[in-house]
Amino acid sequence: MCAELLELRGIGKAFPGVVALAGVDFTVRAGEIHALLGENGAGKSTLIKVLTGVHPADAGEIRLNGAVIRPGAPKEAERLGVSTVYQEVNLVPSLSVAENITLGRQPGRFGFLNWRAIRRRARAALARLEVECDVDAELGSLSVARQQMVAIARALDTSARLLVLDEPTASLDEKEVAELFGLMRKLRAEGMGIVFVTHFLDQVYTVSDRLTVLRNGQLVGEYVTADLSRLELVGKMLGREVSDADFTSHVAAPAATMQPVLAARGLGRRGAIAPVDLALHAGEVAGLGGLLGSGRTETARLLFGIDACDSGEISLKGATVRVASPRDAVRLGLAFCSEDRKAEGILPNLSVRENLLVALQGKRGALRALSPAEQVQLCEHYIKTLRIKTADTETPIKNLSGGNQQKVLLARWLATQPAVIILDEPTRGIDIGAKQEIEQLIAKLRADGLAVLFISSEIDEVVRNCSRVLVLRERRLTGEIAGAEITSERLMHLMAGTHE
Repeated sequence: MCAELLELRGIGKAFPGVVALAGVDFTVRAGEIHALLGENGAGKSTLIKVLTGVHPADAGEIRLNGAVIRPGAPKEAERLGVSTVYQEVNLVPSLSVAENITLGRQPGRFGFLNWRAIRRRARAALARLEVECDVDAELGSLSVARQQMVAIARALDTSARLLVLDEPTASLDEKEVAELFGLMRKLRAEGMGIVFVTHFLDQVYTVSDRLTVLRNGQLVGEYVTADLSRLELVGKMLGREVSDADFTSHVAAPAATMQPVLAARGLGRRGAIAPVDLALHAGEVAGLGGLLGSGRTETARLLFGIDACDSGEISLKGATVRVASPRDAVRLGLAFCSEDRKAEGILPNLSVRENLLVALQGKRGALRALSPAEQVQLCEHYIKTLRIKTADTETPIKNLSGGNQQKVLLARWLATQPAVIILDEPTRGIDIGAKQEIEQLIAKLRADGLAVLFISSEIDEVVRNCSRVLVLRERRLTGEIAGAEITSERLMHLMAGTHE
């Protein structure tokens, strides 16, 4: 049995009005991949921030290789041997790969940088990972997967003994995930301890040795991954027994032939998506299926006027309309939840109230401002209806968990009373409980008569939620399936362009 590398005992942390961690224990052994799981708000991020010196613990102690440590900042944690790579690569895109790997610790003398030593050190860090990369290339020119590898190389350049990977696969395709897992296994074989934070249960069972589950800031338990079934794991994360019926489809039969609420004819943009025809009907959830890079998001952005089309037209309830900007789209009754919640969704420093009402107020215009009483009434309605967990309406949205941020964004668009809502990866980066709630909300939107365009990279989500699926491949619309035809196997064949 491997020695215990990291020991967190009785860790407590509270913020105003919230107990984030209550007496949590967490252990990672040398030479293991340990998954840290739980719903959004369970305490995972806070535990990682305590470990890496972002937040001081209110109670408990941290031991690394048996010695008590008290990191006061991430840089101090790195010096002690704890390095973290986050979902959003926190490097400098305009600098070279070599500069990013050695940033803040570049070798040099008398105020002058030793560029030869910088490049040599960067090459050595990448060679350890068996990653081939031009160290003089601008980081921003690389794929997200390659940027992740550079971030890991930087983390290991500090002689790390413990590597924390926080949602590292969220933006990677299947091949890139496999490459990352190969790297993780290599580091494990070298004796490194790896903390793997993820929401993808398949990946937990593929690569982790043990796992720890948190719920509501408390330790649920620590388990050998192979000894815990997926259904048991989900039950422990949610705090209740779960059956297969909890995840069965909510989808009714496909909508009957009728005039579509929204239709596109020959809609396309050179270099983004070949001309496509599609129609969305009231009371249906239509999916856009396809692999990463197939043109799903590009199609959604054209429909909502974020990107300009250079061919085709859009009609709303039979009448041709001009959608030259998101302002036009909102005015016409369209809504759009972006896949990039942080960069294109939330306004992090504004309150829940301000985030929730910004689209509605924009649609109404400056001369028809909502009164304070109307604002409070609308916010409280959606907080209750969508079960948004927040201390109050004035809480900064950045303080909410990812799942609750996503609910606020959905409420933002529902407040505009749209006829069509486009949901691009609405469950990305959120826990399984929040996923289930959002899927139930999607079913309610369909029942209320909205037309929903649903985009997800998780095939099972598409199968569960959609009554019709338009399949894209290599930026072209290549097929459509409906009803009982919608199966994981059928979708995978269509997306890959193979024959059954």
